[in-house]
Amino acid sequence: MDNNRQDASPRRATLRDVARAAGVSHQTVSRAINDKGEIDPETRRRVLETARALHYRPSRHARGLVRPGLVTVGLIVPDVVNPFFPEFIAGVIQAADAQEWQVVVASTQNDRRRELPLVRALGGQVDAVVGYLSHSDAELAPYAEGLPLVVVDRGPEPSAHGIVRVDLAAGVRAAVRHLVDRGHRRIGMIDCDAVCDPLVRPETFLAAAAEHGLPVGEADVVHTTQTMDGGGAGFATLRAANPELTAVYAFNDLVAIGAFQEARRQGVRVPDDCALIGFDGLSLGELLDPPLSTVHIDKRRLGELAVDQVRVLLAGETPPPAVLTPTLMVRGTT
Repeated sequence: MDNNRQDASPRRATLRDVARAAGVSHQTVSRAINDKGEIDPETRRRVLETARALHYRPSRHARGLVRPGLVTVGLIVPDVVNPFFPEFIAGVIQAADAQEWQVVVASTQNDRRRELPLVRALGGQVDAVVGYLSHSDAELAPYAEGLPLVVVDRGPEPSAHGIVRVDLAAGVRAAVRHLVDRGHRRIGMIDCDAVCDPLVRPETFLAAAAEHGLPVGEADVVHTTQTMDGGGAGFATLRAANPELTAVYAFNDLVAIGAFQEARRQGVRVPDDCALIGFDGLSLGELLDPPLSTVHIDKRRLGELAVDQVRVLLAGETPPPAVLTPTLMVRGTT
């Protein structure tokens, strides 16, 4: 008996073999073979020629999973409870609906360890993935091979993937400048952990304060959790350590709302005794009395930009990064 006989027959070409040979993602091969839209005609021609050259035949199982013309996008967010993300999700779904695509949503539950397994799991079920992912390209590579991937709100470093990010630094500078224009010199910050770009906000805050000549240092930045309770604790810590503070910039609106509640408990009048500004532009901030001043992010537009990146990736091209600049929304707390 020839022990090598089982290796004599050539290995059947796989979809990923075609993708590597054609220089495209395996999702692009699937779309070309199944005559889906959102693909450049020249790319489709190249993929089909490569498939013929490799004698590739889709398996019966794979053909059974395909619904011609339907594109599915996987969406990974850190937290579906935080009011920021439902608005972002709504923007993605609305933009996908306009393309007649469907969206599958998953959450890492603010656990970085869940990111890579989710990318792998969704990548086997969808045509592309959009995600708040803190891992580097090198870390993502084994889990996202050939997957059209859009990373949201990661830093400005170059990436092989689609990128959508918020210019956080511009937003922080706008908040500090606004407080300075209001006459504040002693400003504190309530900071929190961030999955993506963890150092942008505190570093930019301190740099902006220095640019304006403010007597603000690292002792004026306290760290807490991204919750209203965390915001309250952060405000209490800041006021205890620096009672002369006249303004506080909070990591986001949830934290700012918690700080506002703690100020009320302490009898601190906002903004007369201490001004307060948040970040994100949540509609919850409008319910405070006075309403919360904030740096507003157009979260639905952020979702639309992510879907635009997917559309370009599915056509076999690499889009330039999309950057959304937040805007200052002055209300009653500053």
